Amino acid sequence: MPDQRAAMVEIARRVNKARQVVGWSQNELADRAGVSRPSVVRVEHGYDVNTATLSKIADVLGLTVQVTSQSD
Repeated sequence: MPDQRAAMVEIARRVNKARQVVGWSQNELADRAGVSRPSVVRVEHGYDVNTATLSKIADVLGLTVQVTSQSD
């Protein structure tokens, strides 16, 4: 799980930076992405969120999300 946590922290950093670059508040990002503000907060703090939520947020920020599966 350390790799997964590191990935979520990196996603959080990139989303937060992209949001700041466009000058949006968390509320504005949530509105534009069609998600709740708490969902944006969860992403920006590196917590797990479903891929649909992450995809919506990434799309409005012009980011790409690549989902890979972990092998046992």
